[in-house]
Amino acid sequence: MEKKSTCYLCKGCGIGEALDFEALAKAAKEQKITEIKEHDTLCSPEGVAMIQADVDAGVNALLIGACSARFKTDEFSFGDAIVERVSLREQVVMCSEPEYEDEEEPGEDRLMLAEDYIRMGAAKLDKCQPLEPYQPEEEIVKDIMVVGAGPAGLSAAIEAAKVGTKVYLVEKEDHLGGFMSKMAKLGPQTPPYTNLEENNLEELIDQVEASELIKVYTSATVAKTSGMPGLFDVSLSTGDEFKVGAVVQATGWLPYDPENLKDDLAYGSNPDIITNVQMEEMAREGKITRPSGGDVSAVAFIQCAGSRDENHLPYCSAFCCLVSLKQAMYVKAQNPEAAVYVIYKDIRTPDQSEEVYREAQRQGVIFIRRDETYPTITESGGQLKIETKDVLLDDQLEIEELDLVVLATGMKPNNPKVVDAPLVAFGVNQDEAKKIADQALADCEDWSILNLDYRQGPNLPTIKYAMPDSHFICFPYESRRTGIYAAGNVRRPMRVTRAMEDGVGAALKAIQSIVGAEKGCAVHPRSGDMSFPEFAMQRCTQCKRCTEECPFGAINEDEKANPLPNITRCRRCGTCMGACPERIISFKNYSVDMIGRMIKSIEVPEEDEEKPRALCLVCENDALPAIDAAAQAGKKWSPYIRFIPVRCLGSVNLVWIADSLSAGFDGVMLMGCRHGENYQCHFIRGSELANVRMSKISETLDRLMLESERVKVEEIGINDSDKVIEVLDEFMEELDDLGPNPMKDF
Repeated sequence: MEKKSTCYLCKGCGIGEALDFEALAKAAKEQKITEIKEHDTLCSPEGVAMIQADVDAGVNALLIGACSARFKTDEFSFGDAIVERVSLREQVVMCSEPEYEDEEEPGEDRLMLAEDYIRMGAAKLDKCQPLEPYQPEEEIVKDIMVVGAGPAGLSAAIEAAKVGTKVYLVEKEDHLGGFMSKMAKLGPQTPPYTNLEENNLEELIDQVEASELIKVYTSATVAKTSGMPGLFDVSLSTGDEFKVGAVVQATGWLPYDPENLKDDLAYGSNPDIITNVQMEEMAREGKITRPSGGDVSAVAFIQCAGSRDENHLPYCSAFCCLVSLKQAMYVKAQNPEAAVYVIYKDIRTPDQSEEVYREAQRQGVIFIRRDETYPTITESGGQLKIETKDVLLDDQLEIEELDLVVLATGMKPNNPKVVDAPLVAFGVNQDEAKKIADQALADCEDWSILNLDYRQGPNLPTIKYAMPDSHFICFPYESRRTGIYAAGNVRRPMRVTRAMEDGVGAALKAIQSIVGAEKGCAVHPRSGDMSFPEFAMQRCTQCKRCTEECPFGAINEDEKANPLPNITRCRRCGTCMGACPERIISFKNYSVDMIGRMIKSIEVPEEDEEKPRALCLVCENDALPAIDAAAQAGKKWSPYIRFIPVRCLGSVNLVWIADSLSAGFDGVMLMGCRHGENYQCHFIRGSELANVRMSKISETLDRLMLESERVKVEEIGINDSDKVIEVLDEFMEELDDLGPNPMKDF
């Protein structure tokens, strides 16, 4: 495509008064843009109409110097035209001091800053190519597979069918319902939220069986899943085969093994010490009795039995409090005179469930708050006795003549735990992390839910505790395998009603991913992105870096270790691009060469001018919004800093660091999301990988005879607008102490 480029400069928001537009036009012309236009308010209907008229007349590459690219996205979208935004407002005018040399002319540093950003934007625009959405040779399949027919899986299947999507529902048991089929009643779900409700499982099953769009497979497991979103090939243990566009894994939960509580809570020492699961099954059968024989007139429930305990399950299992309240009501309904005690650390009844707690109090259930130590359970005279400390009364209590003690044990996700190096290298070196990952893979190699035919293994990678979540804050339902979504208690602990809601959410995400595959665009976090990685295979050395480091398993390998990209699996983070030592991977609007050209377009003053230059490669997901927020809050930073947004720090190629320092930059900083145990990286591993790569940058610096302090990596969250200023100021002070880059004048 022959480009016809025009630069549009906005004078609104104080930009016109702060900058010399003739100088900005000159800077744009240095980068091959000959047509320059100005407008008082470019985002106004008149300004947008001016640009649209030019696009209609044939302009197809637009450089817009105005506010941050994070603002006015709808106004500055013009169909197929290539648009590059330059942040003159946040990254120039708002963040720098006026420094007027006289009453009418702006200061030199601010103007140089603006000129550099115009050059950088124009250099990138020159290298950008029109986007052509990826379209596979085969027609995209719009059906989905739901694995697991508990409340989450049933709900996912029902709601997907309601919007016209065909569903293959796969259940390993010979019946539908999961653990819900073992439940006597459900907790209150409708106003006034005080009465237990009938188990509506049969109603859900009836809806599934009545739907012509739901094909049910019971006593079946998934033997193999291959392909990519829109084109998954599935084989079942029954011999059935079919294609689907996306997958929902709703495989539920496993009760925490009470055998682990022998020492802490005497489980197994007396048949009348039971778990909440055993209690529910007993209620389902019709009557609550002592396993040792006899009626029940005194029951104690012990909460957090193995949950919120670093020796067992470190997390809250979410459902235990409400289940104990429900089961306490079972006991009261059977025998209103029964003594019922709930011994707890904290009672957690969110939303309308608070009414359940109040109803239990009204029915006479006694609540005792204990400390961190477990109660002592002993047998006395054929009955059970509990000793515990009542924190509220600050007194030791003895509860005697108990017929039953119910341990509120927690839940584990029904999913193999897959450790992923180097993401899990929390404080350990990469070799050790690889050993941990290999051992975890060996431990679960015979156990897989989906049996993925992926180079990275058959199971979904997990965060802590075997939960196959992609990101536990920003993107619920997403796994690290695009087009495969976790729902219900396999994703995180939750109660039945939440699991059903979760199933709906995952089903809608699955459908959304199919639509994205059909359009040729990415899913979260770069939703709608039409770019995709292209491989110049003639230069590939089969090093396998791209396949090993891709956070989403988007790249398989052939027998000769050549990468085989599965484009609809790709999230467009560019981690493969940053990993490739031969730089054979690029996007039409994001490449190693493109960012390199931006870096080279920045003017670096000579040493005697005493104007240092620092380059900051900033994550567009967290660091860039923090920088924008700081500017809008009136914060200032050095006009000697130049920002280049990157899709993820994982996409940063080391050649950019070498080129920057060779060009005379005094320092380079990478700003990205938090990594480690409680990571915040939107692309899972990008920030972690960047830190691993930067740890090896000293070799490059030694070769250039430069100090390692000139390259730095900082964690910046989206709400760190104050921290970002401190980090920038400290870095500039450090560079001032180091002195000019000795390569500045070469």
